[in-house]
Amino acid sequence: MLTEYIAAVLRRAHYKLLDDGAYFGEAPDLPGAWATASTLEACREELREVVEGWLIVGLSHGAVIPAVEGLTLEVTEAAT
Repeated sequence: MLTEYIAAVLRRAHYKLLDDGAYFGEAPDLPGAWATASTLEACREELREVVEGWLIVGLSHGAVIPAVEGLTLEVTEAAT
């Protein structure tokens, strides 16, 4: 489910070429999730890592993770 969620976030990402020749990418569904790199491919990879980190921090702090393309993530307590 996590892999599917990340893929959905990245499908909705926006990329643009900046005036200095670098690429900027953002995941609009996850506030503050953005990356820059010298190539588009590197920017995509960097954004993937940022999204993963965003989700790890959010889930570990009990944040509500927004639904993307009908997919949701949440932490549930494990049965003991």
